[in-house]
Amino acid sequence: MSTETAEQYDIGVAWTWEYDADFIRSIEASACSRNLTLLQIVPQNVQILTELYFQGKISFRYYFDRASDENETFLPIAREVLRRSLLEGFGVHPINPTDKMLRAADKATMHLEFLSHGLHVPYTIIISPFNHQKEIELSVSELAMLGRPFIIKPANTTGGGIGVILGAETLKEVIDARQLHKNDKYLLQETIVPVGFEGRRAWFRVFYAFGEIIPCWWDDRTHVYTAVTPEEERLFSLCPLRSMTQTIQSVCGLDFFSTEIAFMENSRIAAVDYVNDMCDMRSQSKYSDGVPDNVIEEIVQKMTETVFLGIAGKEI
Repeated sequence: MSTETAEQYDIGVAWTWEYDADFIRSIEASACSRNLTLLQIVPQNVQILTELYFQGKISFRYYFDRASDENETFLPIAREVLRRSLLEGFGVHPINPTDKMLRAADKATMHLEFLSHGLHVPYTIIISPFNHQKEIELSVSELAMLGRPFIIKPANTTGGGIGVILGAETLKEVIDARQLHKNDKYLLQETIVPVGFEGRRAWFRVFYAFGEIIPCWWDDRTHVYTAVTPEEERLFSLCPLRSMTQTIQSVCGLDFFSTEIAFMENSRIAAVDYVNDMCDMRSQSKYSDGVPDNVIEEIVQKMTETVFLGIAGKEI
């Protein structure tokens, strides 16, 4: 199949979440400023656009999927974009390819990958899915290694904190939790307590966006962000935020994600929440726990710059 007669768009953006509207508008405005064309794929048009895409009547140079993880009607086009990206002649680049997103979303897989790449992570016990193994092979001494309280989280079903249990104390809580998502692995993790830097909790959410690393203070209790300044990076020796995030990117292979990193006592620095591939991009000017507006703008500009340079550098 050829894309020579297709109506070609520089960027296709698939989205469903109502709170993404401002983020998508920002991407569209930035794309327009660079003379890039953008097509939005939303629930109202996904079926017809999927048909047109399979028929070769429309095509994309870059495809940004923020929908298929929540709405299965977006999966066929996302999978076809991935398939075509691996073939000669189509010239489509999926931003955060579906296969890499699925792998990155599995916290059990990422935990083991992080360890193998020398990244510090919370002490963790990984438990098989309930439907694979009814009984927990977990000793009292192993449970004691987690300390009290500890955290229980499913390996894959944790978007927005779904299924995560903070402050767990007993084996019974683990047994009960496993039955909520019976086909998912579970992680039992020590509770991380960050040190303080001049009264601030040393807990950070760091964005990786198309080669750019953007560290933010992120209070794990209030979820309020503050962008890290260059002066703060120097004052508090925060360089590990960048080096760890770069290593995480080499592990997950995503173009755009966030991670959580905490500084603890005894000079320990740990990746706490491994890879968030569907970043919540609500703005701080509208929501108290939103991302700082200037950080969103930096991410958006980096995205459209990447598309612009990618198109300029090759014939598609």
